[in-house]
Formats: sequence, C-alpha cells, structure tokens
Amino acid sequence: MIVNSKELLQNAKSGKYCILAPDYVDLDSAKTFVNTAEKAGKPIILSFAQVLNDVIALDEAAAVGRFVAERANIPVVLHLDHGEDIDYIKKAVESGFTSVMIDASMKSFEENVRETKEIVEFSHSRGVTVEAEIGHVGRGENYTDYQNSDSVYTEVEEAVEFWNRTGVDSLAVSIGTAHGIYKGMEKPALNFERLHQLADALPIPLVLHGGSGSGDENLYRCACEGITKINIFTDFLLGAMEKINEEKPGDYLSLKKAANQGMAQILEHYFNVFYR
Repeated sequence: MIVNSKELLQNAKSGKYCILAPDYVDLDSAKTFVNTAEKAGKPIILSFAQVLNDVIALDEAAAVGRFVAERANIPVVLHLDHGEDIDYIKKAVESGFTSVMIDASMKSFEENVRETKEIVEFSHSRGVTVEAEIGHVGRGENYTDYQNSDSVYTEVEEAVEFWNRTGVDSLAVSIGTAHGIYKGMEKPALNFERLHQLADALPIPLVLHGGSGSGDENLYRCACEGITKINIFTDFLLGAMEKINEEKPGDYLSLKKAANQGMAQILEHYFNVFYR
C-alpha cells in the first residue's frame, strides 16, 4: 500500500528505529526493494532522486513507483529525493509522489527557508509530506576526514529556527556522512554528540543522507540514537556489480537477475543491521 511518510517516521522516532530509503532507477530495482521489504515484513521508503532524471524521467519514475507501491502488502512511501528546484518538486507531487525532499541546503539560510516553506504549503495541501536539509552533506570524493570535506555540520539553533519557520515534516541533518564512496578510508567519524543535541531539540524525525559505506555500527547507533530514516544508494550499485562479477552472466536476462540478487542481498543486510 502506498502512504506518505508522516506516521511511519513519527512511529520510528517514538520507537527509536529507522526506515530504509533506497533510490530506485528502474522497474527492476523498485520491485527488488519492495519485494525484499515484503519478505522482511518491514515498511520502506522508495526513493527517486532528481539527479537520476537522465536515467528515467520523472513521470516514468512516478508510474513505476506507484505501480510497485500500490500492489505491496507493506507500507511504501513514494519519495522524491534531493529535489533541487521548485517546479520539479511540484511536478513530482502532481505525478503521485507521496513525499518530497527539497534540497536547498547550499543556498543561504533565508533562501532555504523561503523555498522550503513554499514547498511545504503546496505539498501539505495535497496530503504530501516534506523533507528538507539544513547543514550540507557533501560528497565522499571530497572527504578525507570529518574536518576536511565539503560537508557543513548542522547547527542546532539554526535547525530549530528552520523547523519553526517552515513547518517541514522531517529534516535531513549533517553529522559527518557524505554521498558516494569515501576517499581513502573505510568509514567516517560521525558526530553523535551533535546528533543527540539535534534529536533532543527537534520534535520532528531526523534523516541521514550518505548512509552507504558509513559502517554498520555507525548506522545502527544512528538508528538507536535519533535518526529515523537512512538513505542508501551507492551500496546497492556496488552490490549489483559485485554479484554480476561473481556470477559472470552470459546474457542480458541473467545479468539483470544477478544485479537484482545483489541489490536484494544488500537490503537484507541492512534490515539485519537496523532490526537486531
């Protein structure tokens, strides 16, 4: 069944657990994620990122996501990840996404507030929940350690003011993760003290971006200590390729099957991490 994220994330916040949010790129990956979640009996946030628009167009992504989500026997949120411009996000809402993220984190605080408030008002009137980002989660290739990266840590006072002025439903925060593959290191050092401060100060669910490669113990602690949604993408791509290289498929259908199995194994692994 397809739902928005509000009740799922509030329940996760109260229960001190998190919900996984993998990005899909086609029907195969969407079905793989939802089928795996069904087998585990867990809800899932099926995400499509604007940056993937050259892989699959927004209207196609909406059709694929709704097709899979509406047939599921678990709660599935159809979520737009990292929406970068207002018109695109509004189109996602009108196309059937039940949750959207506006990422104006690299803009000024006031502009982030203004754009987020506009999306909140538009989306809430249509029953769609909104995630935003305060601070900035950078890229792994720019990350050598938590003091030398293009990430900007979320400040507690700014986060509280941002929530008060926008009415956003959930907030992506920066505590030391990065998108993509970390450069020259196994896993990042996360600022759990900052996470605790943010979780104590904000009544809304917190989101962690850049979950791939962050380390199982780090992510488990995040899920127990204040994060209610964790985004993972790169690990699924790597898992698919690892399985393809292992199986060495001789035709296209066998290749797709191997890729799907690889992604399913990664999702099963993370379910085991978060639901011990």
